[in-house]
Amino acid sequence: MGADRGGRGRRTPARVMAYAIGGVLLLAGCASMPDSGDLRGVESTPRQESQVRVFAVPPGEDAQPSEIVQGFLEALTSDDPHYKTARQYLTGEAAKTWRPEASTTVLTDGPGAEPEGAGGREDTGGEITYMLTGTKVATVDAQQSYAPATGAYGRAVHLKKGEKSGQWRIDALPQGVVMGESDFQRNYMSVNKYYFASNTTVAGADTQPTAVADPVYVRRRVDPMTQMVRSVLSGPTRWLGPVVRSSFPTGTALTKNAGALTPDDRNKLTIPLNDEAARVGTNRCEEMAAQLLFTLHSLSPAVDGVELRAGGAELCSLTRQGADAVALRSAVRSPDFLYFVDAKDRLVRIPAGDSDTEPDPAPGALGEGDTALRSVAVSRDEHTAAGVSLDGKSLYVGSMVSGGSLGEPVLRSHGPSEKDRLTTPSWDAHDGLWVADRDPDNPRLLLLEEGKGDPLEVRTPHLDGRIQAVRVAADGVRIALVVEKGGKKTLLIGLIEREGKPGEQSAVRVVELRSATPELEEITAMSWAGDSRLVVVGREHGGVEQMRYVQVDGSTPDIPAPAALTGVKEVTAAEDDQLPLVAYSVDGIVRLPSGAQWQKVTQGTAPVYPG
Repeated sequence: MGADRGGRGRRTPARVMAYAIGGVLLLAGCASMPDSGDLRGVESTPRQESQVRVFAVPPGEDAQPSEIVQGFLEALTSDDPHYKTARQYLTGEAAKTWRPEASTTVLTDGPGAEPEGAGGREDTGGEITYMLTGTKVATVDAQQSYAPATGAYGRAVHLKKGEKSGQWRIDALPQGVVMGESDFQRNYMSVNKYYFASNTTVAGADTQPTAVADPVYVRRRVDPMTQMVRSVLSGPTRWLGPVVRSSFPTGTALTKNAGALTPDDRNKLTIPLNDEAARVGTNRCEEMAAQLLFTLHSLSPAVDGVELRAGGAELCSLTRQGADAVALRSAVRSPDFLYFVDAKDRLVRIPAGDSDTEPDPAPGALGEGDTALRSVAVSRDEHTAAGVSLDGKSLYVGSMVSGGSLGEPVLRSHGPSEKDRLTTPSWDAHDGLWVADRDPDNPRLLLLEEGKGDPLEVRTPHLDGRIQAVRVAADGVRIALVVEKGGKKTLLIGLIEREGKPGEQSAVRVVELRSATPELEEITAMSWAGDSRLVVVGREHGGVEQMRYVQVDGSTPDIPAPAALTGVKEVTAAEDDQLPLVAYSVDGIVRLPSGAQWQKVTQGTAPVYPG
């Protein structure tokens, strides 16, 4: 991180050391280390491969204030589990009160640091203040929840020279940690933890709760398995909390002597819980185990089963396969078909994930009849289809059974032009059909329970703009909206709240809207592409159109972006990431199999997987 200094008769500044397989890599200091004057920015270290471990080095004897600040900032980017080395740069009192877990602030580059006052001299009578500066990219709060951020960062650290020791140490500093974006990407990873939808029932699966992903960021090489178990037990993040529940009793935690959690040679993880969990029944215990299995499935080493224990006894055990019987998780349910509109404006389909390019008419009136369509949606069980007429005025719903009749539209728009009428519809997890009417005189978000009856107007408090596209997540409690205002189209993610007594029509509203693509100003198309991920087509200000993956929290997932594709008008993805992306572009219907380039399928428009 900065050039070494020689000929001064004392140790060089503190360094962070990275050990890799087959050798040792010394990460040189990120900033030059002058005896006095400005301390230049701590640039983010280049991102390392996952097997690289980074270790901090304690402060040197008689290190100057600039070296102490530099060494401390470098130590924040290490793999030290409890920041023990970083605390060696602090006074005893500051080390006791500093809480690194309070937050992580991510800057575009590493923090710059400049001494305040006294002309930047370090010999200032025993104390000096440095200002840490930079441009914010994001913050991660104490719940490990990520949020995009903008604006300038500025925080002070104060140093004192010990009267007895004669050593400089930091005695006042902000809570939390700060680092550059590339160091954050090297140190942290996004993992979904899971809870259950609290106010929905999945059609046809009344006994199964629906799992909802809650993405958090954990330190990549600091026992992520134990971190994630503790995170699940601590409860959902504040944003998701209003629409989910946890099966763990309030106050449940790991036992005090639990230590690091590691699966045995049969990939079974034993989890010791405190007495708060000791009296749960078998069904609830299996829900608890399912939450953990869903959460741990992407971590290494593999976990194929969990055993929950409390009070010295086994509560229950569950395998990964058993978890799928306990609760429904969308990513494990693959659709049978991909659907789109052919050149004759009818609903057609091809087997999902198949190499076939010749579509067949979808069974039912929307595929076999003569109603011209512009967009379609198929329910998640693939029993019912909805279609918007070619002029955008009418919404039809029909059974996917050969020979069925279509009937009258279930909804009509009075918008003055096609672009001011109905959006592409979307089915939720319990057969509710969502659509937005873009009529400028009466813009509305509407829900038709089971795709029929009088449409319910969904309240959208704090929505600023007109909805241009709607996609409901498979879990039924999150919704993605493309909203237009002032010529800009942004992607917002909201929560679906329902209020009402059983047997009565619920009052439904979309709340807690937040941007998933703050840097994009023109969203062309979007689709859910996993439990907490979407694929979007859009462009930055003054930029070119691009396709990328985004997380619901606004972060960028650690996976490659899809291959470039020009002229994309619509895109669809399945929650099952083994199925290819499909798009409608200038070349017609195209798909992107894993590890391949875009391939032409056939002519057509409006491709959708069920949902």
